[in-house]
Amino acid sequence: MPTLDLDDRQLYYEVRGEGEPLLCVHGLAVDTPGWALQLPAFSERHQTVIFDNRDVGQSSYVTGEYEVADMAGDALALADTLELESFHLLGISMGGAIAQEIALAAPDRVRTLTLAVTFARGGAWARGLSDVWSARVREMPMERHVDELLLMNLSEEFYENAEGVKFVRDMMLQNPHAQDPEGFARQLAASSRHDAADRLSELSLPVQVIAGERDILVPVWKSQELAGLIDGAKLTVIPNAPHGLSLERAQEFNDLVLGFIAEHEPAAAAH
Repeated sequence: MPTLDLDDRQLYYEVRGEGEPLLCVHGLAVDTPGWALQLPAFSERHQTVIFDNRDVGQSSYVTGEYEVADMAGDALALADTLELESFHLLGISMGGAIAQEIALAAPDRVRTLTLAVTFARGGAWARGLSDVWSARVREMPMERHVDELLLMNLSEEFYENAEGVKFVRDMMLQNPHAQDPEGFARQLAASSRHDAADRLSELSLPVQVIAGERDILVPVWKSQELAGLIDGAKLTVIPNAPHGLSLERAQEFNDLVLGFIAEHEPAAAAH
């Protein structure tokens, strides 16, 4: 399996399809299988790069704290290794925070930027939530942790489909590379310290912000704030959608991502 060596650790990645490169960065506790409903659509049009962030999946676990900007450095090192001079960039939730730092660090390399269910800054409230949530996860069995993640990510409507909930729950519990509590805590802590709010006005590339109207983890006003800090950013709020909209509303989400890229990259649309 392809891995990138970074100092004393490794970053697991996969590359699918051909065309203009699309680098995808996922969120807290999510590894590459989290892109299952995106890969077929994305790889049909783009060379799609997915990877496991540090502290999750098949990438190395680390010791000590780090920042979202460090995770952005991992992603840029991967882009360098794959010789991606420029690329379209997609980030979901924590991955959206990482994507902001990637775009700020290498604005000339990012062709379009899509930020989904994410935020411009954490702050004291987010740090408090990180401390409480991490302590809780350390004390609870994996089944309870998965149940809590599902409740925070999926909609009330989805929960009426007991078979669908069981399928997603079983998939998460059967993941052979499930994240351990310390990795979760470190990722969450880094996310809580993210703050790009005062720098986002520097971005001059095409930016799309996607929000879920009924997101209870990163509420819609966070996406509205984020879009307002980026000149010319396009904000789309998916009606009734929860935080986990890339899973629950995959078709709509995929169409928004690919449509925005096509709008700003006609050659890619015609590929």
